Order: sequence, then C-alpha cells, then structure tokens
Amino acid sequence: MPTPAKVICLGMLAASLGLQPVFAVNNTEGQGAASPVTTSSELVVSHRPKSINFEQERASTDVRHVFDWVLDSGNNQGLPFLIIDKKEAKVFVFYADGRLRGAAPALLGSAVGDDSVPGIGDRKLSSIRPEERTTPAGRFVAALDLNLHGKAMLWVDYDAAISLHPVITTNPEEHRAERLATPTPLDNRISYGCINVPPEFFKKVVGPAFKRTNGIVYVLPEIRTLQQVFAFYDVDERTRLRLAARIDVNRAERR
Repeated sequence: MPTPAKVICLGMLAASLGLQPVFAVNNTEGQGAASPVTTSSELVVSHRPKSINFEQERASTDVRHVFDWVLDSGNNQGLPFLIIDKKEAKVFVFYADGRLRGAAPALLGSAVGDDSVPGIGDRKLSSIRPEERTTPAGRFVAALDLNLHGKAMLWVDYDAAISLHPVITTNPEEHRAERLATPTPLDNRISYGCINVPPEFFKKVVGPAFKRTNGIVYVLPEIRTLQQVFAFYDVDERTRLRLAARIDVNRAERR
C-alpha cells in the first residue's frame, strides 16, 4: 500500500493523457526506482552523435557535457532519456539515439540541495520541513504510471516520492503556471521536490517518449559536481587523450 507522500503525489496530479504505464519498482543503488523493460534495454543504437544541435534551445554547458557523456558512454542503455537542469530550471527530452525531442521550463523543489532526506517518501507532506523540499540529483530509471485519478505521471524516484508531472494549479496563491511562464529560473523553486512541467509538454513530449518503455532521467546537481553524482568524464578531454596516445604509438612504431 502506498505511503503518505506517495499517496498525495498520486492523488493530486492533473492533466489526463490516457497513456499505458510501464512500471516496476526495483530500487537500484544510486539509480532510482523503476526497472527498465527488457525489450527497450536490449535496443542497440547503431549511431551515436558526438554532439547535438539543440535546435535553438538554450542549454547550459553542464547539459551539453552530460549529453555528450551519455551518448559516448552508452549510459542510457538504448533508452530514451531526459536531462533536468536544476540551475536553469529546464527539462530536455531525447530520443534513444540522442535527437532532441523537446525542452521546457520546470518547477522544482523549493530547497536547494542534491539529496533527499532518508525516508522522506514515507512521511506526510505536512511533516516535511522547508529545507527538506529538494529535488535530488542523480541517474534514475523512470517509468510512466497513473495517479489515483487515472492521470499520467512519470515516476523518477519512487522511494523519495519524486515524480515529473503536469504543473499543479490547485493552490492559486502559488502561481505555478505563472512561474513557468516567466523567462527567469529565479521563481521556479516552489514544489516539495517533484518536477512540474507545462501540461502540453507532458502530453506531447514526455508521455510519448516514455510510452510502453522505461527511460533514464539525469537530474543535474546544483551543489555537487557532475563527477561526484555520475560516472562522468569529459568527452572532449578523453578524445584528446586518446588521440595523443595514438600519435605517441605511431611515433614509436616509426622509430
């Protein structure tokens, strides 16, 4: 039976999409809560672009670095993936081969931080202190599910009751829709930790991307480094070192 925070998360979401969920709880250390389905995890991507045209979407250096690393390392395991830039309050959704599917602003946890308090998903929302309302950073295996009203949502971290869903507007005083519409990320910290996105973006981009398949969500850190959160390496630097090593070998062979 779902725990209090999970019940509320399941029960209060909006925007009916009628999508078929693919969801299985299987906590893996450091990787979130939903296990990938076999058919998608066995998908082999034959072409991995080294870099991407973000199609006039503004993307931070960290987003571009993580994107390059994901494709160079194959870390997404042939699954669609999503990058959440907490500093810029923006979500990017990609096809498994790295093509950009769409991007949109997002609302995030009101507290700055890269970790969830242990056991927070089992607590009532009324007991969660302001400083505990973080959106955790990390790599998560995510899956669509339905809330208690039959509306679609994307579970990101089931244990911490963190999901990505259409923006909640039940409390007019929070002005969540208005916050999403402003050009600055400075007013996008308002939730208990869940990621809110525009309803149309969820319906037309997120939902189709994860329909009948799981995927990977990368939530970028805002305090820790990329290296501390992911098995990250700089693709350009690795390429430079490989090229230098190859040149050294060729020189040695010519001696």
